[in-house]
Amino acid sequence: MYRKLLIAIDPEDDGEGKQALGAALPLLDDSGELHLASVFNPGGSGFFPHVTEDAPEDKEAGVRHHLDLIARKYLPLNQAASLHVVAGTAGEKLVALAGQLGADLMILVSRGGSGHWPLRRATVEYVSVNAPCAVLVLPSRDKPEVECED
Repeated sequence: MYRKLLIAIDPEDDGEGKQALGAALPLLDDSGELHLASVFNPGGSGFFPHVTEDAPEDKEAGVRHHLDLIARKYLPLNQAASLHVVAGTAGEKLVALAGQLGADLMILVSRGGSGHWPLRRATVEYVSVNAPCAVLVLPSRDKPEVECED
């Protein structure tokens, strides 16, 4: 059992949140702390300066809202969770947050290089190598099935 569990969740992927929380809850000690984290990119529009984006505060509020909805939808009523919304590079911010919290285990869902979370494969690799705690990487829900030849 783990005392401090950190789950990295893409708030735009409801199924990922459900999968990660389903895997995490049986691993959490009865008196353990559950932390849900999402990282967003606060940057501008890059090569398209004429395209307006949400202000960083609006992005953060939107991510926090989605993360809160996932927590309320998939956590049992008697389970509390701290929500962490951080701006920056996903891998670096998740590793820093795990260290700051003193996490025993971090859980991520891998989707390779696809999906809404940019550079997902690089993020998973970075976190796996640099995290100050154990890391559990769950397989994607959408992985194609591999056919075995007999």
